[in-house]
This record gives sequence, structure tokens and C-alpha cells, in this order.
Amino acid sequence: MNKLISVVGPTASGKSDLAVEIAREIGGEVVSADSRQVYRGLDIGSGKITTGEMQGVPHHMLDVADPKDVYSVAQYQKDAQHVLEAIWSRGKIPILCGGTGQYVEAVIDGIVFPEVPPNESLRSELETLSLEELQNKLQALDPKRFETIDKDNPARLVRAIEIASALGEVPVLQKTKQDFEVLMIGIKTEKETLVQRIHDRLHARMENGMLEEVQSLHANGLSFKRLEALGLEYRYIAQHLQGMLEKEAMLEKLETEIRRYAKRQMTWFKRDERIKWFALEEREEVLRLCTNFV
Repeated sequence: MNKLISVVGPTASGKSDLAVEIAREIGGEVVSADSRQVYRGLDIGSGKITTGEMQGVPHHMLDVADPKDVYSVAQYQKDAQHVLEAIWSRGKIPILCGGTGQYVEAVIDGIVFPEVPPNESLRSELETLSLEELQNKLQALDPKRFETIDKDNPARLVRAIEIASALGEVPVLQKTKQDFEVLMIGIKTEKETLVQRIHDRLHARMENGMLEEVQSLHANGLSFKRLEALGLEYRYIAQHLQGMLEKEAMLEKLETEIRRYAKRQMTWFKRDERIKWFALEEREEVLRLCTNFV
């Protein structure tokens, strides 16, 4: 049976480096599971791995979408499945690496997504609403889905409203039996350590040109509204560029929101009892486990 290794954990925990190390140890290829790294041009802000950091390990599902378009989890699932089949056909092991829980779950559990086509007239109406108005609309339509959704992601709110409007509610997603074995590795990090890593990483990315990256994206046709919809770094830097936030206030707000996001990621992953948790210092044990698995 084909085998798949998954490396998950919160932002700034060191997932990408660990996935590369595992891939080099077992002869694997990395498949990104990050909802912003799929977009071309979202490099520094999304924390996308660089060519040098890849250390020659093939990486997939990066730069596959135009940032002007909304790339859905259903599309990701379809594209990632093709990538997995190609990796297995080469006799390699795919390492699914990322912090977007919905992407990871879609691949590993074969989630069946509701077939509700885009409603362009509804979307045009919803585009005029603020984030808070979108939240209130979904809460009124489907309180259960509202409790579990990323409430700061306008694109996901719009899609949930679209589905709920068509079906009466967002249905409980069904899983299908997959024809591969999975080993799920999670990176656990002490809260204080993760907070410091988030702080250091944010300021390093600012020094490496993250602000200029967002300016360039806007100059090349990406609207401020779309930048804000892409979340976190892109949202708050876009607000800064529009004069809504001073630079220091922007950095302070952004760091707080990244910490909140990391907490939501851990809440999502901790509910999956299949995940085996390790500290980064336990690399040798992780490598041994992966080697035995394959």
C-alpha cells in the first residue's frame, strides 16, 4: 500500500525544515499544505520555503494559483491528489507539510465537499459587506458552521454563506476511505518559545522585504481588498499602506494576530488523535519513526 507522511504544527514551529530533513532521510518529496503558499508572488509574507532551504528536495503545490483568484480547498484536494499519485509512481514517499488543517484533512481523509456552484450575484452582494457583517450573516444562517470557521477569512465566510444559502446549512463533511497508509507527525513547542519564534520571524521577514512584497503585489494589480482577504501579513500591511495603521501599530497588531492564528492551528490539530507529537529537539526519534514506517 502507498504511504504518506504528514508534518503539521503551528506557524513558525519549524515544519518546513523538518519535512526537508525527513525527505532527505527516506527519499521523499514535499507537498505543501498551506492556503497562501499556493499563490504566486506570496513569498515572504506567507513564509514560503526558499530554493536554498529546499536542499534539493522537490516541493509541490507551491505557486499553483493566481493571487487574484480564490483557490478553494476542493481545488487543492484535487490537484494535490494528482501530485501524490505522481510521487508514488516514482517510488517516492510524499510528505504533506503545512499548517492549514483543512488542506491536510481534505487530502488525508478524502473529504467530500458539497457541489454548490458559485453564485455570482450573491458574491457581488457579499463583496460589499464588511468582515463583521459577513460574520453576522453566516452566524444567522448557520450557527454551527460559524463556530468552526476561520472568522477572519472573508473568502471562507463568503463560500460558507453561499453553501448555506443554497442548502439551508453547511453540511457535515463526509470522509472517504483512502487507499494509503498515513503517519502524522506534529511539532509541539512551548508557548514562550513559539511566541519568541513568531516575533523573531516576523521582524526578519520585514527586514527581508515583506513590506515591499505587498507594495509590489498591489502595484501589479492586486487590490487592497484582495490583499486584506489573503489575511494576516497581507491584511495588516495593506491596511498600513492605506494609512489605516502606523507601522509600529501594524507590527504589534500583526504579531498578536499571528499568535492567535497559531493557537487556532493547535486547537484544530489537537483534535486529531492520529498525530504523534514531538519537540524539534527530538529529530532523531522522528527520523527513526519515519524510516521504520516506510
